[in-house]
Amino acid sequence: MSNHTARLLLSDVRVGDELSPLAHEVTATTVVLGALATRDWRPMHHDRDFAQQRNGVKDIFLNTPNQAAWFERYVEDWTGPLGRLGRTKFRMLDSVFPGMTMVFRGTVEKIEIDDTGCGWVQLALRLTVGEKTMTECTARVAVPESDDDNPWTRKGDRWKP
Repeated sequence: MSNHTARLLLSDVRVGDELSPLAHEVTATTVVLGALATRDWRPMHHDRDFAQQRNGVKDIFLNTPNQAAWFERYVEDWTGPLGRLGRTKFRMLDSVFPGMTMVFRGTVEKIEIDDTGCGWVQLALRLTVGEKTMTECTARVAVPESDDDNPWTRKGDRWKP
């Protein structure tokens, strides 16, 4: 699906739907604020000299929790406020540096309703720079099955991410 309103329902989703891409120009500020927000004080995420001289890379680069947050934002922008991330798994293939434009893309792989009535969408996601995939990700996100469903109210045995 290319664009959604703020109220996505499971019935709006089809296997094979493509999510609208999200592009963001990465700056040193993007990298440093992400490291700061995740309390990652390792110098390769804020000190260019350290990154180049000690790590042998061209610049500071996005840390793992920063990338996780970007994937979460991408998924929740698509689902709207009632989408609830159940789990993600990703693999970073290369570093993302300032000066790059990262683009998030996704495809619906699977749709199901579990035994509690919770609607789930499995997404295949990727962060690309140009034609190169920098990070691959899968996400399982709960989406309202009906107008009166809200995955955020599910607790205990009714929440099985």
